Amino acid sequence: VQLQASGGGLVQAGGSLRLSCAFSETIYAFDVMGWYRQAPGKQRELVSKFTSAGRADYADPVKGRFAFSTDVAKNTVYLVMNRLKPEDTGVYYCNAQQNSRNYWGPGTLVTVSS
Repeated sequence: VQLQASGGGLVQAGGSLRLSCAFSETIYAFDVMGWYRQAPGKQRELVSKFTSAGRADYADPVKGRFAFSTDVAKNTVYLVMNRLKPEDTGVYYCNAQQNSRNYWGPGTLVTVSS
């Protein structure tokens, strides 16, 4: 299984970005898909996850600003990030869980300037 995240970049506070994560196989094969981030000097943390039951959950700091979506035909998941804040800066990683196995893609850097 391969995951490839893209879409990071430099944006001003208040701006928006859309991250994409392309899967090497159908996203129906996974129990949970998620986005994590790691800020400089901090541990990796969950940003959002989407279960096979169709439920999306969000970390409190991003609720109301970020949205998880999927495109089954493209085997791709997205994270739309609005009203970005400097504290959203970090490397964002795509994650997928299948039968208790975790898969990670290389991260994509998001930098939010104040």
